[in-house]
Amino acid sequence: MIIDQPGWVTERILLLGRRESCVYILKGDGEYVLLGGGMVHIVPDLLNQLNEFGISEDKIKRIIILHSHFDHCGIVRFFKKRWPWATVTASEKAKSLLTTPKVIESIAYLNNKLIKQYGVEREAEKLELAFKGIEIEEVAGEGDVIACGDRSLKILEVPGHSTCSIAAYVPEEKALFASDAGGIPKGDKIFTAANSNFDLYQKNLQRMAELEIEFYFAEHQGAMTGKDAGEYLNKSMDSAAETRQLIENSFRNTRDEKKSTEEMTDLLIEKYAVDFLPRDIFKIVVGQMVHYIAKQF
Repeated sequence: MIIDQPGWVTERILLLGRRESCVYILKGDGEYVLLGGGMVHIVPDLLNQLNEFGISEDKIKRIIILHSHFDHCGIVRFFKKRWPWATVTASEKAKSLLTTPKVIESIAYLNNKLIKQYGVEREAEKLELAFKGIEIEEVAGEGDVIACGDRSLKILEVPGHSTCSIAAYVPEEKALFASDAGGIPKGDKIFTAANSNFDLYQKNLQRMAELEIEFYFAEHQGAMTGKDAGEYLNKSMDSAAETRQLIENSFRNTRDEKKSTEEMTDLLIEKYAVDFLPRDIFKIVVGQMVHYIAKQF
């Protein structure tokens, strides 16, 4: 089953946000964790949803950023101010990136594009959503286990989508939070998001697929349960292999990164009905994949 609307997916895991940008609360005994940093424009939705689902915000003790791209850390600054007691956790690489001036400038620019795209300028000004960087207070890496009451989060380093990607596996729930390191679901298809390193992306899909998964939580397009969750990463591996072949064929024909990027952007937008990112931003993602493949030639 695919669940793309806010609500309890399990007795312990709550989906919040919007279809295009999902974050999750893991409910441990006496304390909670917020997983995913979301897109900036969903902050007003989250405030309403926290109230609607009766979440005791003082129990949220940690915010985990699974990677540092703008559409996965947009809400963190606001909620850290709202919950000063909550520890902000991410990978060592994400910690470095999120204090780099050029990265901060880029995220701020892209956040503003989203705010305008979704027409929430007034709310953004009122809630002071301008991005000025994020202080990572706790670093999590391969093999670390983060406690959340009577639940635990086992951290895996899964670069490939980004250099800073981590995933969190909750063995008690047989639940995986992989963010875009697992690909981006879109209906019955999965968009391959191997922005950083295509080889590592495919390798880490294989690693994650070896886990026992009954619930899969994506940060775009919602969560999956049962058979959909169990088969998701295998389907993502198939999609990655197909996408890689398409890019290789395109570059083999054009021998020009710019031409192949334009060609693949149009092809992939149509194939996956991408509507949660503006074309110019999506083109950047595709261009990074094309560049990696072109280097192999």
